[in-house]
Amino acid sequence: MKPAKKKKTEEPELEPLCCCEYIDRNGEKNHVAACLCDCQDLDEGCERWITCKSIQPETCERIMDTIYDRLRIPWLRGAKKVNISIIPPLILLPIFLHVASWHFLLGVVVLTSLPVLVLWYYYLTHRRKEQTLFFLSLGLFSLGYMYYVFLQEVVPRGHVGPIQLATLTCGLLLILLALYRAKRNPGYLRNPTSNDSSLSNSQIDYLTRKGHENTKAFSGADTSGSLNNRTMKDDLKGSSKMVASSPNKMKEDWCAKCQLVRPARAWHCRLCGVCVRRMDHHCVWINSCVGESNHQAFILALLIFLLTSVYGITLTLDTICRDRSVFTSLFYCPGVYTNYSSALSFTCVWYSVIITAGMAYVFLIQLINISYNVTEREVQQALRQKTGRRLLCGLIVDTGQYSRGFLRNWHQFSTLGAHAVHHPAEDIV
Repeated sequence: MKPAKKKKTEEPELEPLCCCEYIDRNGEKNHVAACLCDCQDLDEGCERWITCKSIQPETCERIMDTIYDRLRIPWLRGAKKVNISIIPPLILLPIFLHVASWHFLLGVVVLTSLPVLVLWYYYLTHRRKEQTLFFLSLGLFSLGYMYYVFLQEVVPRGHVGPIQLATLTCGLLLILLALYRAKRNPGYLRNPTSNDSSLSNSQIDYLTRKGHENTKAFSGADTSGSLNNRTMKDDLKGSSKMVASSPNKMKEDWCAKCQLVRPARAWHCRLCGVCVRRMDHHCVWINSCVGESNHQAFILALLIFLLTSVYGITLTLDTICRDRSVFTSLFYCPGVYTNYSSALSFTCVWYSVIITAGMAYVFLIQLINISYNVTEREVQQALRQKTGRRLLCGLIVDTGQYSRGFLRNWHQFSTLGAHAVHHPAEDIV
């Protein structure tokens, strides 16, 4: 008797994609040249627009989803999707700045409307709880474009030396390096079932053993498994309540979305969809959360940006407005609009001043929160629940929960992420 041969399930091999082909959101092969083909919503929207009829919001959303899916660039082994939110800053920022340099009144209107438009877009995306690369693209492109204008319009005048140019260039490189470090893992909490477990082994073993004991009287693998999972969640919830009522105020709770126990001061980010250790806030300028692991890099990036920006503004004003102080030349620089090169440089200076003022306010708030050992998330919660003590017209909010003095608070901040403390389940329960 010959042994029966095992039938191997042959999986269909996928054909390699051309550089202009891609798999769309429906799982079908598509081509970048067909970007405007076979879109019934777009045809209907154009027809209603031509006939002066209103377009339904649902139709507009479907059209935008189709555009997001079909906006791609040719790439090796298939076309790559391009996030449409990075394109507006690349196009609109140079246009706005060049228009603002034509006349003083145009500069006032444009430079006033830019922050309003950015805040409106932030409110729109924040209300929809959507992630966007618009602010990250705007920040990075602003850095690059300001440096380009400085090299093209300010350096050729001969008032900036090689050492000053090298210092400004090093500051720009340090900003990019600090931003890269700030965009790294802020301290995400992983599900205990994953490889990167947020609970210690003793916690998982204890809760699993306790779940088996509670479900011993029931038969059937499916019933036992479901009861075991439910019991494990109940034990985690119960343990969080026990820890919350403990005298040392180490509060831990259960996150229903991430299915894990959150340690003290951890929060669930609605935009990222994960829990973050000691979450401060979700920063749209780096498109990432600021938490335990990247808070120091975020503060360093802010500090380097402020120093580099002030230094670049000073060099530019010293070049286009000679024999005047920096503060005076900001508001009074006669003849600056007679030359288009000087007008463009002066407009970019005021644009940099607006951004620097906004980042300086964020930096000041961060320093105050660190001094009182509170996070921005805890400040907002204390203001809503009216549990914080407000000082200096609300600029300082002291919750009084984690503060241990100015020096100890800064020492704790300087050691963030240095070591992770895991509490075994026996200590929690």
